[in-house]
Amino acid sequence: MKKIYITFIALFVVGVGAGIYYLEIFRPGTAELPDDVVMETAFEETVDFNELPKRARLIEFMYTSCPDVCPVTTLEMAKLKSTLEEEGVFGDKVEFITITIDPKHDTTEVLRDYAGRFEVESDDDGWLFLTGSEEETRKIADALDFAYRDPGSGEIIHSTYTYFMDENDNLLEKFTMGEDFDRDRAYKRIMRTIN
Repeated sequence: MKKIYITFIALFVVGVGAGIYYLEIFRPGTAELPDDVVMETAFEETVDFNELPKRARLIEFMYTSCPDVCPVTTLEMAKLKSTLEEEGVFGDKVEFITITIDPKHDTTEVLRDYAGRFEVESDDDGWLFLTGSEEETRKIADALDFAYRDPGSGEIIHSTYTYFMDENDNLLEKFTMGEDFDRDRAYKRIMRTIN
């Protein structure tokens, strides 16, 4: 009887864990990007979220002085960008949006330098690096359930997901940031969505 009880508890824990994982990672849904947000690109152009083109998009939140997951994720996205360019779809059917969660520090000049490290030299590359007010940034982060806070230590505590949305702003999948960013899975998901 004791073995059955332990087995039941173990199965219950595994089932709950799998359910949470599914809901956190794979759950599709809608995420209404606020259309009243206006931000500035690293190249000092204005981006009105109400006027974003109908494209699939991978959205990343980061800050340029992040010591770990942010630059690794951006590097993985740069590699993914190269693959999507080879397919002839990057900038046309899919775009990347990187939004700083440290707008006080990450000015357009700082973002431009950061973008340059990943060979993004203009807004026409299909990859927007955005900064805006704390209020505008928070609106977008909240819409995607991306949590962050600055405890004043110089390092911002934040969620570790990027968000893939189809052209109708349906949240299709979240990808883990950092070294766990699965570039192959992201590529397959993007290609399946846009074709």
